[in-house]
Amino acid sequence: MQYLKYALGEILLVVIGILIALQINNWNQSIKDKDSLNEYLTKIKTHTAEDIEQLEELSKGRKQIADLCKKARNSILNKTENENLFLFKISGAAFVDFYFKPNSGGYESLKNSEYYGKINNTKLDSLLVKYHGLVDIIAENERSYNQYTVHQENYLDTQFDRSLILASAFIPLDSLATKATPQSEYDQAFIEYTGKPAYRNVISLAAWQFDTMITQYNQLSELGLRIINEIDTITED
Repeated sequence: MQYLKYALGEILLVVIGILIALQINNWNQSIKDKDSLNEYLTKIKTHTAEDIEQLEELSKGRKQIADLCKKARNSILNKTENENLFLFKISGAAFVDFYFKPNSGGYESLKNSEYYGKINNTKLDSLLVKYHGLVDIIAENERSYNQYTVHQENYLDTQFDRSLILASAFIPLDSLATKATPQSEYDQAFIEYTGKPAYRNVISLAAWQFDTMITQYNQLSELGLRIINEIDTITED
């Protein structure tokens, strides 16, 4: 009987040792999983911060162009275009194609990893889905606008020899003064060019659509800041 008690005691000690070993192993694995997840989240945080910086620059650039285009639009309505020729020249920036280029590498890596399930159905998961959903909306709006401006610019290229227009836009006035072509010809070419509906349609579109884009940039920045704060909360636990 005493031997049986001893044997049972030995078995109990072995079982307890195994359970302790399993618990330690699970604890170590949990730490490794948390560290691995935090690496993904830190990368997402870095990429999101970079996105926010880019969005701030895009917002500033688009606002400057939108303000110019609004003034040009008012000049059209007031029939003072010829008096504001320089305004129409710089408003041509509305034809430049700007694109927001988010860095989604960290997010895509997490989605394709075994650790994505650890944030599934969490606040961070919801924020990331909203963020990248808005990224897609912004991309579509930018693509639509830029394709339209390219189409209008291509049409204008079939109607005009832009050599005088490009010269007046990019060559300094003191250099133009040394050319055989008088300034009046450059100005007349630009008046005719900017008087075309294709040119004015782009100016008018930029005057209001850029405000929508800027609003979306700001909304995305706000989501990005919330993502960064949520990641900080998770990784600091």
